[in-house]
Amino acid sequence: MSSPFPGMNPYLEQVDAWHDFHQKIIPAIAERLVPQVRPDYIVRIDEHVHVHEVGNEPKTHLWGRPDVLIAQADEKAPEHVVAVLEAPVRVRMPVLDIERLAYLKIQDRLGRQVITVIEVLSPSNKLSGSGREKYLSKREELFEAQTNLVEIDLLRGGPPLPPEDRPVCDYSVLVYRPQDGLHAGFWPIRLRDRLPRVPVPLKGPRAPAWIDLQEVLDDVYDASAYEDSIYQGTPDPPLSAADQAWAATLVPPGAPR
Repeated sequence: MSSPFPGMNPYLEQVDAWHDFHQKIIPAIAERLVPQVRPDYIVRIDEHVHVHEVGNEPKTHLWGRPDVLIAQADEKAPEHVVAVLEAPVRVRMPVLDIERLAYLKIQDRLGRQVITVIEVLSPSNKLSGSGREKYLSKREELFEAQTNLVEIDLLRGGPPLPPEDRPVCDYSVLVYRPQDGLHAGFWPIRLRDRLPRVPVPLKGPRAPAWIDLQEVLDDVYDASAYEDSIYQGTPDPPLSAADQAWAATLVPPGAPR
């Protein structure tokens, strides 16, 4: 069944649900865009790769990624090694958190120029630290390259990204087009609002493609059978008392808790 919430389902923001949801909503959006933009454009899934040294930043940047890959040097050398490198000093190598974040790009079919980038924000994009700094830097590069940007924020946690004059909202969508100069389209979304249908700008005078975010969320929710698992926890960050009481009335009666 579809998500019982009229808009974003706050239970999907939990640690053990978010990463899976993020990985599935990206291809679901791509699937809807392809028939709208072909044959002039191609839609590709790509990924950002971020390497963090664990210990240099608060571990809150791992929020939402229970399957984070931790790479570190082996404590013991393999038994079959006969010779060991002789060095005057042995130092411990850092523990690395290797994070891969999927995003979409729409390219011109002939020249492969990136026309539009679609980002669904993850916790590391928003929380203070190198992940947020890298994302904002990448954002600036897109602006300088005159690339369209669709930025979808379905997370209440973490400080919101600029613009600073944004209206009060729980979630948001930002659509930037180079021809609009210092302005961008902004969709403020409250918890109880239906997720919007938003335009995906293309090149020049070409009419935009469209994404109905609510339909995408409902399809991903249904295909993933989230009803069987996400209601055993509570929304994270916590809801206000009034919103929690409202949310409790929407949880499916037969869902495991």
